[in-house]
Amino acid sequence: MTALRTDSATPGNDRFSAAGAGAVSVGQAFKRALVSQCHPTMLFAVLLPFLIALVGCLLLLYLFWTPLNEWLAAEAARWDFVNRAEDWMLAMGLFSLKVYMVPVIAVAILLPVSGILGLAIAAVFVMPLVLRHVSHREYAGVTRQGKHATAVSVWNAIWVSLAFAAGWLLTLPLWLVPPMAIVLSIFWWAFAFSRMMRVDAIVEHASPAERKLILERNNGGFWTIGLICSLLNLLPPAWVILPVFSALVYAHYGLEALKRLREDRVIDV
Repeated sequence: MTALRTDSATPGNDRFSAAGAGAVSVGQAFKRALVSQCHPTMLFAVLLPFLIALVGCLLLLYLFWTPLNEWLAAEAARWDFVNRAEDWMLAMGLFSLKVYMVPVIAVAILLPVSGILGLAIAAVFVMPLVLRHVSHREYAGVTRQGKHATAVSVWNAIWVSLAFAAGWLLTLPLWLVPPMAIVLSIFWWAFAFSRMMRVDAIVEHASPAERKLILERNNGGFWTIGLICSLLNLLPPAWVILPVFSALVYAHYGLEALKRLREDRVIDV
């Protein structure tokens, strides 16, 4: 009896592969990620994206806080509904709307920029460390067949970061419509986590054809992980570990999916 590996699949094989891929549990990936996160190496890895995001946030505040506030104040002065609301609130003896609204909008612009910077750093620089850690311990049999991993990772981080920033800014006016502020925040961070981390989780080990197949078959699972991570992102204490922890979750989920895919492609003759 001989085991042959083939890149073609019959319809029956496709159904079996899909069933195997569907068996990769999101809960299992989170459980394994929690165990991996407690390892000293992964605890140390938390510092890199956190420190970069923190330094980036401080630099953004130092360089852009005053100009951004001045620009927003000038723009707000042109908005009729803001001026009417401002006049009404002052006439009622309440606080000035612009005094509080402008800084809040400035924070809503600058803070996510530092956050996506930390996530991009985790995807490009920390994910290889994460993959070395988990692949040696739990996925030693999953060989590396990826091509141009660094270039793919960097390009993916760039376009996802730009798309996130553009989408965040363009939909920022919708935050005035309750409860869109929370909904849009969850959506865009789910997009960032899913689109950025799922590629980096398998780019070193999966061939381009395998990567495409895994992303198609496990799209729902990747988005589910992104949604959970974006909900955790609403809790400020989670910001410290979330870039590395999300990388661990996606690494476990992606490598397990790749492992099952390759097992399904081995046919006994």
